[in-house]
Amino acid sequence: MAHPSTHGLFTSGEPVRSWTVSTAKPVRYEVGFTPDVLDPRNPALAGAGVPGDGPAPPRRLLVVETTVDELYGDRLRAYGAARGLDFQIHVLTAHEQLKTMDAVFSVADAMDRFGIARRSEPVVALGGGVLMDVVGLACSLYRRSTPYVRVPTTLIGLVDAGVGAKTGVNFGPHKNRLGTYHPAAQTLLDPRFLATLDRRHLSNGMAEILKIALIKDRELFGLLEAHGNRLVGENFQGLSPVVRQVLGRAVHGMLEELQGNLWESELERVVDYGHSFSPTLEMRALPELLHGEAVCLDMALTTLIAERRGLVLPRERRRILDVMRGLALPVWHRLCEPGVLGEALADTVRHRDGSQRLPLPLGIGDAVFVDDVTPGELAFAAERLRTYHSEAEETGRGFGEAGHA
Repeated sequence: MAHPSTHGLFTSGEPVRSWTVSTAKPVRYEVGFTPDVLDPRNPALAGAGVPGDGPAPPRRLLVVETTVDELYGDRLRAYGAARGLDFQIHVLTAHEQLKTMDAVFSVADAMDRFGIARRSEPVVALGGGVLMDVVGLACSLYRRSTPYVRVPTTLIGLVDAGVGAKTGVNFGPHKNRLGTYHPAAQTLLDPRFLATLDRRHLSNGMAEILKIALIKDRELFGLLEAHGNRLVGENFQGLSPVVRQVLGRAVHGMLEELQGNLWESELERVVDYGHSFSPTLEMRALPELLHGEAVCLDMALTTLIAERRGLVLPRERRRILDVMRGLALPVWHRLCEPGVLGEALADTVRHRDGSQRLPLPLGIGDAVFVDDVTPGELAFAAERLRTYHSEAEETGRGFGEAGHA
Protein backbone atom coordinates (compact mmCIF):
# COMPACT_ATOMS: atom_id res chain seq x y z
CA MET A 1 0.00 0.00 0.00
CA ALA A 2 1.35 3.42 -0.94
CA HIS A 3 1.77 6.03 1.79
CA PRO A 4 1.95 9.55 0.28
CA SER A 5 3.71 12.26 2.24
CA THR A 6 3.24 16.00 1.96
CA HIS A 7 6.48 16.18 -0.03
CA GLY A 8 5.34 13.91 -2.88
CA LEU A 9 7.28 10.87 -1.70
CA PHE A 10 5.27 7.66 -2.15
CA THR A 11 6.32 4.43 -0.50
CA SER A 12 5.28 0.83 -0.93
CA GLY A 13 5.65 -2.22 1.28
CA GLU A 14 5.79 -2.84 5.01
CA PRO A 15 8.63 -2.40 5.79
CA VAL A 16 9.12 0.03 2.92
CA ARG A 17 10.84 -1.60 -0.06
CA SER A 18 10.26 0.91 -2.88
CA TRP A 19 9.84 4.65 -3.28
CA THR A 20 8.35 6.91 -5.92
CA VAL A 21 9.28 10.58 -5.98
CA SER A 22 6.80 13.00 -7.54
CA THR A 23 7.81 16.63 -7.90
CA ALA A 24 7.47 19.60 -10.20
CA LYS A 25 9.60 22.62 -10.92
CA PRO A 26 7.85 25.80 -11.99
CA VAL A 27 9.39 27.47 -15.01
CA ARG A 28 9.36 31.22 -15.48
CA TYR A 29 11.36 33.19 -17.99
CA GLU A 30 10.93 36.61 -19.50
CA VAL A 31 11.09 37.76 -23.12
CA GLY A 32 10.69 41.42 -23.90
CA PHE A 33 11.52 44.13 -26.39
CA THR A 34 14.27 46.34 -24.99
CA PRO A 35 15.22 49.17 -27.37
CA ASP A 36 18.76 50.55 -27.21
CA VAL A 37 20.01 47.78 -24.97
CA LEU A 38 23.62 49.03 -25.30
CA ASP A 39 22.79 52.60 -24.28
CA PRO A 40 24.72 53.16 -21.00
CA ARG A 41 21.63 54.92 -19.62
CA ASN A 42 19.62 51.71 -20.03
CA PRO A 43 20.01 49.45 -16.96
CA ALA A 44 18.27 46.44 -18.54
CA LEU A 45 21.35 44.52 -19.65
CA ALA A 46 23.27 45.09 -16.40
CA GLY A 47 20.40 43.78 -14.30
CA ALA A 48 18.99 41.08 -16.55
CA GLY A 49 18.49 37.58 -15.24
CA VAL A 50 19.38 38.27 -11.63
CA PRO A 51 17.05 36.49 -9.17
CA GLY A 52 15.26 38.40 -6.44
CA ASP A 53 14.69 42.12 -5.97
CA GLY A 54 18.09 43.07 -4.60
CA PRO A 55 20.85 44.98 -6.41
CA ALA A 56 22.43 43.23 -9.35
CA PRO A 57 25.91 41.87 -8.63
CA PRO A 58 28.45 43.73 -10.76
CA ARG A 59 30.24 40.71 -12.30
CA ARG A 60 29.34 39.49 -15.79
CA LEU A 61 30.76 37.04 -18.30
CA LEU A 62 29.68 38.13 -21.78
CA VAL A 63 29.92 35.57 -24.60
CA VAL A 64 29.89 37.49 -27.86
CA GLU A 65 29.86 36.21 -31.43
CA THR A 66 32.91 37.34 -33.42
CA THR A 67 31.07 39.53 -35.95
CA VAL A 68 28.97 41.09 -33.18
CA ASP A 69 32.16 41.94 -31.29
CA GLU A 70 33.60 43.57 -34.40
CA LEU A 71 30.45 45.67 -34.89
CA TYR A 72 29.40 46.38 -31.31
CA GLY A 73 32.35 45.45 -29.12
CA ASP A 74 33.40 49.02 -28.42
CA ARG A 75 29.85 49.98 -27.41
CA LEU A 76 29.54 46.88 -25.25
CA ARG A 77 32.80 47.63 -23.41
CA ALA A 78 31.76 51.26 -22.95
CA TYR A 79 28.43 50.07 -21.55
CA GLY A 80 30.13 47.77 -19.05
CA ALA A 81 32.46 50.52 -17.91
CA ALA A 82 29.65 53.08 -17.60
CA ARG A 83 27.50 50.68 -15.56
CA GLY A 84 30.39 49.78 -13.26
CA LEU A 85 30.48 46.13 -14.23
CA ASP A 86 33.40 43.83 -13.53
CA PHE A 87 33.16 41.97 -16.81
CA GLN A 88 35.05 39.75 -19.20
CA ILE A 89 34.21 39.15 -22.85
CA HIS A 90 34.65 35.73 -24.41
CA VAL A 91 34.57 36.07 -28.20
CA LEU A 92 33.34 32.98 -30.04
CA THR A 93 32.99 32.32 -33.74
CA ALA A 94 29.62 30.64 -34.09
CA HIS A 95 28.06 29.20 -37.23
CA GLU A 96 26.46 25.89 -38.13
CA GLN A 97 29.73 24.11 -38.97
CA LEU A 98 31.18 25.11 -35.59
CA LYS A 99 28.05 24.23 -33.61
CA THR A 100 29.77 21.40 -31.74
CA MET A 101 30.68 20.30 -28.24
CA ASP A 102 34.07 21.95 -28.73
CA ALA A 103 32.26 25.31 -28.77
CA VAL A 104 30.38 24.33 -25.61
CA PHE A 105 33.65 23.40 -23.89
CA SER A 106 35.10 26.77 -24.93
CA VAL A 107 32.25 28.56 -23.13
CA ALA A 108 32.51 26.26 -20.10
CA ASP A 109 36.24 26.99 -19.89
CA ALA A 110 35.54 30.74 -19.97
CA MET A 111 32.97 30.31 -17.18
CA ASP A 112 35.48 28.37 -15.13
CA ARG A 113 38.26 30.91 -15.61
CA PHE A 114 35.95 33.80 -14.77
CA GLY A 115 34.73 31.95 -11.68
CA ILE A 116 31.06 32.87 -11.90
CA ALA A 117 28.79 32.45 -8.93
CA ARG A 118 26.33 29.64 -9.42
CA ARG A 119 23.03 31.58 -9.29
CA SER A 120 23.58 35.34 -9.09
CA GLU A 121 25.91 36.03 -12.03
CA PRO A 122 24.11 34.95 -15.22
CA VAL A 123 26.17 34.52 -18.36
CA VAL A 124 25.14 36.93 -21.13
CA ALA A 125 25.01 35.65 -24.73
CA LEU A 126 25.08 38.22 -27.53
CA GLY A 127 24.78 36.77 -31.01
CA GLY A 128 22.63 34.73 -33.34
CA GLY A 129 20.81 31.48 -32.85
CA VAL A 130 23.89 29.26 -33.03
CA LEU A 131 25.71 31.20 -30.32
CA MET A 132 22.67 31.23 -28.04
CA ASP A 133 22.19 27.47 -28.46
CA VAL A 134 25.84 26.85 -27.60
CA VAL A 135 25.84 29.15 -24.56
CA GLY A 136 22.55 27.71 -23.36
CA LEU A 137 23.87 24.16 -23.53
CA ALA A 138 27.07 25.14 -21.73
CA CYS A 139 25.06 26.83 -18.98
CA SER A 140 22.74 23.85 -18.59
CA LEU A 141 25.76 21.62 -18.04
CA TYR A 142 27.97 23.89 -15.93
CA ARG A 143 27.33 23.00 -12.27
CA ARG A 144 24.22 21.26 -13.68
CA SER A 145 22.39 24.57 -14.16
CA THR A 146 23.69 28.10 -14.47
CA PRO A 147 21.39 30.99 -15.47
CA TYR A 148 22.02 32.96 -18.62
CA VAL A 149 20.61 35.91 -20.54
CA ARG A 150 20.05 36.04 -24.30
CA VAL A 151 20.52 39.14 -26.43
CA PRO A 152 19.77 37.98 -29.99
CA THR A 153 21.43 40.02 -32.71
CA THR A 154 19.90 38.30 -35.76
CA LEU A 155 16.30 38.14 -36.93
CA ILE A 156 16.12 34.37 -36.57
CA GLY A 157 17.48 34.71 -33.05
CA LEU A 158 14.98 37.41 -32.20
CA VAL A 159 11.83 35.57 -33.32
CA ASP A 160 12.82 31.91 -32.89
CA ALA A 161 16.06 30.71 -31.31
CA GLY A 162 16.03 33.37 -28.62
CA VAL A 163 12.54 32.81 -27.24
CA GLY A 164 12.23 29.06 -26.55
CA ALA A 165 13.68 26.61 -24.05
CA LYS A 166 15.87 24.41 -26.22
CA THR A 167 19.65 24.38 -26.46
CA GLY A 168 21.72 22.14 -28.68
CA VAL A 169 24.67 21.39 -30.91
CA ASN A 170 25.11 19.25 -33.99
CA PHE A 171 26.49 15.74 -33.69
CA GLY A 172 27.92 13.94 -36.68
CA PRO A 173 25.63 14.61 -39.65
CA HIS A 174 22.66 15.41 -37.43
CA LYS A 175 21.34 18.86 -36.54
CA ASN A 176 20.88 19.63 -32.82
CA ARG A 177 21.18 15.95 -31.93
CA LEU A 178 22.72 16.81 -28.53
CA GLY A 179 20.86 19.30 -26.38
CA THR A 180 18.85 20.16 -23.30
CA TYR A 181 15.84 22.20 -22.23
CA HIS A 182 17.24 25.20 -20.39
CA PRO A 183 15.47 28.50 -21.07
CA ALA A 184 17.31 31.74 -20.47
CA ALA A 185 16.21 33.63 -17.39
CA GLN A 186 15.59 36.64 -19.60
CA THR A 187 15.76 37.51 -23.28
CA LEU A 188 16.24 41.13 -24.34
CA LEU A 189 14.97 41.82 -27.87
CA ASP A 190 16.48 44.88 -29.51
CA PRO A 191 15.60 45.25 -33.23
CA ARG A 192 18.29 47.90 -33.63
CA PHE A 193 20.83 45.11 -34.02
CA LEU A 194 19.12 44.25 -37.32
CA ALA A 195 20.40 47.51 -38.82
CA THR A 196 23.76 45.85 -39.50
CA LEU A 197 22.41 42.45 -40.60
CA ASP A 198 22.87 41.61 -44.28
CA ARG A 199 19.87 41.01 -46.52
CA ARG A 200 20.35 37.25 -46.78
CA HIS A 201 20.28 36.78 -43.02
CA LEU A 202 17.22 39.01 -42.76
CA SER A 203 15.47 36.81 -45.32
CA ASN A 204 16.68 33.81 -43.36
CA GLY A 205 14.85 35.03 -40.27
CA MET A 206 11.77 35.87 -42.29
CA ALA A 207 11.28 32.14 -42.93
CA GLU A 208 10.53 31.55 -39.25
CA ILE A 209 8.09 34.48 -39.21
CA LEU A 210 6.41 33.05 -42.31
CA LYS A 211 6.13 29.70 -40.52
CA ILE A 212 4.06 31.27 -37.73
CA ALA A 213 1.94 33.09 -40.31
CA LEU A 214 1.16 29.97 -42.31
CA ILE A 215 0.22 27.69 -39.44
CA LYS A 216 -1.65 30.09 -37.14
CA ASP A 217 -1.78 33.78 -38.11
CA ARG A 218 -3.44 34.81 -41.35
CA GLU A 219 -3.14 38.50 -40.44
CA LEU A 220 0.63 38.12 -40.08
CA PHE A 221 0.74 36.52 -43.53
CA GLY A 222 -1.07 39.56 -44.93
CA LEU A 223 1.52 41.85 -43.36
CA LEU A 224 4.35 39.84 -44.91
CA GLU A 225 2.59 39.82 -48.26
CA ALA A 226 2.13 43.60 -48.20
CA HIS A 227 5.31 44.76 -46.46
CA GLY A 228 7.78 41.85 -46.20
CA ASN A 229 10.13 42.91 -48.96
CA ARG A 230 10.27 46.47 -47.68
CA LEU A 231 10.89 45.32 -44.11
CA VAL A 232 13.89 43.35 -45.31
CA GLY A 233 15.08 46.22 -47.49
CA GLU A 234 14.94 48.61 -44.55
CA ASN A 235 16.43 46.14 -42.03
CA PHE A 236 13.29 46.47 -39.89
CA GLN A 237 14.31 50.03 -39.07
CA GLY A 238 11.46 51.80 -40.91
CA LEU A 239 7.69 51.30 -41.00
CA SER A 240 7.61 51.41 -37.22
CA PRO A 241 3.99 50.28 -36.62
CA VAL A 242 4.40 47.41 -39.10
CA VAL A 243 7.76 46.43 -37.58
CA ARG A 244 6.14 46.24 -34.14
CA GLN A 245 3.22 44.22 -35.46
CA VAL A 246 5.29 41.72 -37.43
CA LEU A 247 7.89 41.12 -34.73
CA GLY A 248 5.36 41.17 -31.91
CA ARG A 249 2.97 38.74 -33.61
CA ALA A 250 5.82 36.39 -34.53
CA VAL A 251 7.22 36.27 -30.99
CA HIS A 252 3.78 35.98 -29.40
CA GLY A 253 2.73 33.21 -31.77
CA MET A 254 5.85 31.20 -31.02
CA LEU A 255 5.56 31.61 -27.25
CA GLU A 256 1.85 30.84 -27.34
CA GLU A 257 2.63 27.44 -28.87
CA LEU A 258 5.61 26.69 -26.64
CA GLN A 259 4.11 27.67 -23.29
CA GLY A 260 1.88 24.63 -22.81
CA ASN A 261 4.38 22.12 -24.18
CA LEU A 262 7.78 23.51 -23.27
CA TRP A 263 9.41 20.11 -22.73
CA GLU A 264 7.80 18.59 -25.86
CA SER A 265 5.85 15.96 -23.95
CA GLU A 266 3.38 16.26 -26.84
CA LEU A 267 5.14 15.53 -30.13
CA GLU A 268 2.45 17.02 -32.36
CA ARG A 269 3.68 20.62 -32.51
CA VAL A 270 2.57 23.06 -35.18
CA VAL A 271 5.83 24.98 -34.69
CA ASP A 272 7.53 21.93 -36.21
CA TYR A 273 6.09 23.06 -39.53
CA GLY A 274 9.01 23.50 -41.88
CA HIS A 275 11.18 21.28 -39.67
CA SER A 276 10.41 17.80 -40.98
CA PHE A 277 12.75 17.71 -43.99
CA SER A 278 14.83 20.82 -43.34
CA PRO A 279 17.26 19.39 -40.74
CA THR A 280 18.55 16.84 -43.25
CA LEU A 281 18.58 19.31 -46.14
CA GLU A 282 20.43 21.92 -44.10
CA MET A 283 23.12 19.57 -42.79
CA ARG A 284 23.76 17.88 -46.14
CA ALA A 285 24.03 21.22 -47.92
CA LEU A 286 26.37 22.87 -45.39
CA PRO A 287 27.47 25.60 -45.74
CA GLU A 288 25.27 26.27 -48.75
CA LEU A 289 21.94 26.67 -46.95
CA LEU A 290 21.10 28.76 -43.92
CA HIS A 291 18.60 27.39 -41.42
CA GLY A 292 15.67 29.56 -42.53
CA GLU A 293 16.37 28.78 -46.17
CA ALA A 294 16.14 25.06 -45.45
CA VAL A 295 12.93 25.66 -43.47
CA CYS A 296 11.46 27.52 -46.45
CA LEU A 297 12.27 24.62 -48.78
CA ASP A 298 10.43 22.35 -46.35
CA MET A 299 7.42 24.69 -46.25
CA ALA A 300 7.30 24.97 -50.03
CA LEU A 301 7.40 21.18 -50.37
CA THR A 302 4.66 20.60 -47.80
CA THR A 303 2.53 23.38 -49.30
CA LEU A 304 2.52 21.39 -52.55
CA ILE A 305 1.65 18.20 -50.68
CA ALA A 306 -1.18 20.03 -48.92
CA GLU A 307 -2.48 21.42 -52.22
CA ARG A 308 -2.57 17.94 -53.77
CA ARG A 309 -4.63 16.76 -50.79
CA GLY A 310 -7.07 19.65 -51.16
CA LEU A 311 -5.95 21.35 -47.95
CA VAL A 312 -4.55 24.40 -49.77
CA LEU A 313 -6.27 25.99 -52.77
CA PRO A 314 -4.25 26.76 -55.92
CA ARG A 315 -4.66 30.49 -55.37
CA GLU A 316 -3.40 30.10 -51.79
CA ARG A 317 -0.41 28.09 -52.99
CA ARG A 318 0.42 30.82 -55.49
CA ARG A 319 0.27 33.47 -52.76
CA ILE A 320 2.50 31.41 -50.45
CA LEU A 321 5.17 30.78 -53.08
CA ASP A 322 5.02 34.41 -54.24
CA VAL A 323 5.67 35.61 -50.69
CA MET A 324 8.60 33.20 -50.38
CA ARG A 325 10.14 34.52 -53.58
CA GLY A 326 9.38 38.10 -52.56
CA LEU A 327 11.37 37.51 -49.39
CA ALA A 328 14.29 36.15 -51.46
CA LEU A 329 13.86 32.68 -49.99
CA PRO A 330 14.49 29.51 -52.02
CA VAL A 331 11.62 27.22 -53.05
CA TRP A 332 13.78 24.50 -54.59
CA HIS A 333 17.24 23.03 -54.15
CA ARG A 334 19.11 20.21 -55.87
CA LEU A 335 18.82 18.10 -52.69
CA CYS A 336 15.01 18.21 -52.93
CA GLU A 337 14.90 14.81 -54.59
CA PRO A 338 12.97 11.69 -53.54
CA GLY A 339 15.89 9.74 -52.07
CA VAL A 340 17.07 12.52 -49.75
CA LEU A 341 13.53 13.49 -48.79
CA GLY A 342 12.68 9.88 -47.96
CA GLU A 343 15.71 9.60 -45.70
CA ALA A 344 14.82 12.93 -44.07
CA LEU A 345 11.30 11.77 -43.33
CA ALA A 346 12.54 8.48 -41.88
CA ASP A 347 14.80 10.39 -39.46
CA THR A 348 11.93 12.68 -38.51
CA VAL A 349 9.73 9.66 -37.77
CA ARG A 350 12.37 8.42 -35.34
CA HIS A 351 12.55 11.89 -33.78
CA ARG A 352 8.76 11.93 -33.37
CA ASP A 353 8.69 8.52 -31.72
CA GLY A 354 7.62 6.35 -34.63
CA SER A 355 4.99 8.52 -36.33
CA GLN A 356 5.25 11.22 -38.97
CA ARG A 357 3.17 13.76 -36.99
CA LEU A 358 3.71 15.96 -40.02
CA PRO A 359 2.16 19.44 -39.88
CA LEU A 360 0.60 20.56 -43.16
CA PRO A 361 -0.94 23.97 -43.84
CA LEU A 362 -4.71 24.15 -43.92
CA GLY A 363 -5.30 27.13 -46.13
CA ILE A 364 -3.33 30.11 -44.82
CA GLY A 365 -3.27 30.50 -41.05
CA ASP A 366 -4.15 27.00 -39.88
CA ALA A 367 -2.61 23.53 -39.86
CA VAL A 368 -3.42 19.82 -39.57
CA PHE A 369 -1.29 16.78 -38.74
CA VAL A 370 -0.94 13.76 -41.00
CA ASP A 371 0.83 10.41 -40.62
CA ASP A 372 0.54 9.03 -44.13
CA VAL A 373 2.70 11.06 -46.52
CA THR A 374 3.94 8.67 -49.21
CA PRO A 375 7.14 8.53 -51.29
CA GLY A 376 4.99 9.25 -54.33
CA GLU A 377 3.74 12.48 -52.81
CA LEU A 378 7.27 13.56 -52.01
CA ALA A 379 8.43 12.85 -55.56
CA PHE A 380 5.42 14.68 -57.03
CA ALA A 381 5.93 17.77 -54.86
CA ALA A 382 9.69 17.87 -55.48
CA GLU A 383 9.24 17.69 -59.25
CA ARG A 384 6.58 20.39 -59.21
CA LEU A 385 8.86 22.68 -57.22
CA ARG A 386 11.73 22.04 -59.62
CA THR A 387 9.46 23.03 -62.51
CA TYR A 388 8.20 26.09 -60.66
CA HIS A 389 11.77 27.14 -59.84
CA SER A 390 12.92 26.74 -63.46
CA GLU A 391 9.99 28.68 -64.87
CA ALA A 392 10.32 31.40 -62.27
CA GLU A 393 14.02 31.81 -63.05
CA GLU A 394 13.26 32.10 -66.76
CA THR A 395 10.12 34.22 -66.74
CA GLY A 396 9.79 35.66 -63.27
CA ARG A 397 6.67 33.56 -62.78
CA GLY A 398 6.09 29.94 -61.87
CA PHE A 399 3.72 27.16 -62.92
CA GLY A 400 3.16 28.57 -66.39
CA GLU A 401 2.76 32.06 -67.74
CA ALA A 402 -0.78 32.45 -66.42
CA GLY A 403 0.26 31.33 -62.98
CA HIS A 404 -1.84 28.17 -63.03
CA ALA A 405 -0.83 24.73 -61.84
